[in-house]
Amino acid sequence: MAFNELELKRIKKTVGDFCRRHTRPELVHELRLGYEIAGQSVVVFEERPDWWDAAQRMRNPLAKFRFVRTSGSWNLYWHRADLKWHRYQPAAPTSDLAALVEIVERDECGAFFG
Repeated sequence: MAFNELELKRIKKTVGDFCRRHTRPELVHELRLGYEIAGQSVVVFEERPDWWDAAQRMRNPLAKFRFVRTSGSWNLYWHRADLKWHRYQPAAPTSDLAALVEIVERDECGAFFG
């Protein structure tokens, strides 16, 4: 089941604000953070000009927040070098999306921003 209207507003506020805080207005044409919703997941990505064709944009996924409706909890995943999503073990599932966004923002282990 897709997110309802209230959940979408919370995602826009929480994840959207995070992406705006980490996108410098003077560099938006070179690097910006964005997010997309796919099913029960919210994927945060960085977007920049393609290395070979600057007219094209490329996206590199950074973090994924996956909502488990049956438990009402969010799980945090990180995109490893093997190009697969792995559950971020230091973060326990929680009903508070903002808490997981804060973990990504702090990035204490260097999993999201290197």
